Amino acid sequence: MTETVLDREAAEPTVAQRAHRTRSRSNPGGVSEQTLAEDLGGGKVRPFRDRKPEWFKVASPGGPNYREIRKEIKGAGLNTVCEEANCPNIGECWERGTATFMILGDTCTRRCGFCNINTGKPTFHDPIEGFKVAAQVKKMGLKFAVITSVDRDDLPDYGAGAFVQTIRAVRARAPECGIEVLTPDFRGQEMPLARVIEARPDVFNHNVEVVPRLYPYARRGSTFARSCRVLKNAKLMGGSEVATKSGLMVGLGETHDELVETFKLLRENLVQVLTVGQYLRPTRDHLPVVRYWHPDEFKALEDAAYALGFESVAAGPLVRSSYHADEHAPKRLAQKLDSPLAAAAV
Repeated sequence: MTETVLDREAAEPTVAQRAHRTRSRSNPGGVSEQTLAEDLGGGKVRPFRDRKPEWFKVASPGGPNYREIRKEIKGAGLNTVCEEANCPNIGECWERGTATFMILGDTCTRRCGFCNINTGKPTFHDPIEGFKVAAQVKKMGLKFAVITSVDRDDLPDYGAGAFVQTIRAVRARAPECGIEVLTPDFRGQEMPLARVIEARPDVFNHNVEVVPRLYPYARRGSTFARSCRVLKNAKLMGGSEVATKSGLMVGLGETHDELVETFKLLRENLVQVLTVGQYLRPTRDHLPVVRYWHPDEFKALEDAAYALGFESVAAGPLVRSSYHADEHAPKRLAQKLDSPLAAAAV
């Protein structure tokens, strides 16, 4: 019998069995920067203070709608991944009147090599945060809301209850609004996932982030097999009422063929919507960029993904998981967003 990527990953030691030798994002497993450069890019990586290609130029945020939304969100004591992750599209999205809300605080229990969100031991969690998000969604008149969170491995349910509260609160306050959740992997536990799916978000998103080969560098504490299992179970639990979605980054030394193979694995695990974007190094302490992919290469990836049967694909240098999420929702949800009730809410 041929051994697959998922078979190999399923046989890997658990987090508890693996030695955790470093707290640095850029040196996973205790390897040196030189070794990391050799493993990722054959010894060649882009310097941190690197001039980016012209297709990365975006206008600085600062429009009137952006300022108003920023004021309202801060005034409500809420967090957005738009700010925490230094998203390059924050100006465009907030001017459109959309934002991705990040619940469960701003401190993550994991330390992924690409992520700019604070890492440490979380403290206070607002017990009515979901109701605050719902009130803000209603006030902003959103037709589509994205709800994500930091990893909360310190909580018994890994944060699933907070997702459920927020989904239900948004449904009550803004029933015309579509909802996407972008969740952690819940350590692969089925009961937390089942609780979230039972609340019936329109889209369930869990990002695999990178090709399987790069997981030991970029996603310590996670496995590709576990993420695929979460996505498949979400679809099996939600059926036709919940669309499944995932996203990847490029620029960490992967190849086109590796990405297409990863797309195939995602389709085998019932993923319907796909996003692919360029990784940008947030600080010197994060993983280095090996190379910048050209827009034409993203178009080739998009074509390959559609050929595999994805319902919707967004691939481009500045594409992020929640970028124009409403535009890449399945056709069924798009009809809901175009309904007279939704139009009357904005």
